[in-house]
Amino acid sequence: MMSINERIKNFRNRLHLSQEYVANFLRINRATYTQMENGKRKITAEDVSRLSELFGVTADALLNENKISRSATVFARSFEKLDENDQAEIMNLIKFKEQMKMQRS
Repeated sequence: MMSINERIKNFRNRLHLSQEYVANFLRINRATYTQMENGKRKITAEDVSRLSELFGVTADALLNENKISRSATVFARSFEKLDENDQAEIMNLIKFKEQMKMQRS
C-alpha cells in the first residue's frame, strides 16, 4: 500500500507536473514540497484540499488510495454544475446505453 506522499508524487508524475509548479500552486517553496513528497514534512488538510483540486481527484483518493479514475471525478464535478434538465437528459442517455449493452449480450 502506498503512503500519501507516494500517491502525491504518483499523481504529479501522471500529470507531468514539475515539483516547482506544484509548490507554486501550494504557495510553498520547491524544497518544502520535495520534503512533502519524500515523507519528511507533514501534509496538512489544506495541502490535501489544494492538491486534490490541482490533480482533479478527491481528497479520499489522496488519503486512502481510492481507485476512482480521473475521468469519473471530472465527470462528477461537471455533472454537478449542470441544471436539473441537463442532468436528467444525461441520466436518460446512460440508461439508454445500458439497455443497448444488455441487448447485445
